[in-house]
Amino acid sequence: MSRNFYILAATLGLFALVSAGMSLVPSSFQPGLPANGSLWRTVALFLLLFGLLAALIGVMSHLFEQVDRRSEQARQAVRRKRKGTGDQ
Repeated sequence: MSRNFYILAATLGLFALVSAGMSLVPSSFQPGLPANGSLWRTVALFLLLFGLLAALIGVMSHLFEQVDRRSEQARQAVRRKRKGTGDQ
């Protein structure tokens, strides 16, 4: 599950870099596109913020998955230990 958020964060980060680059390109090279550099910078900022948020969600979900996995392993180890001592 967390891998999907990492991929989303990387995609949004890439688009943020492209948008930031578009703010540096002169308007004569962008026929039909918004020529206002501040618009491109604003879009880049929002894309970057959403990408960072997606990365944070990915990290947190990965941590919670790891905690669940380790607690399940600990429960199984306790069960095995109880069964092993009960047979003797």
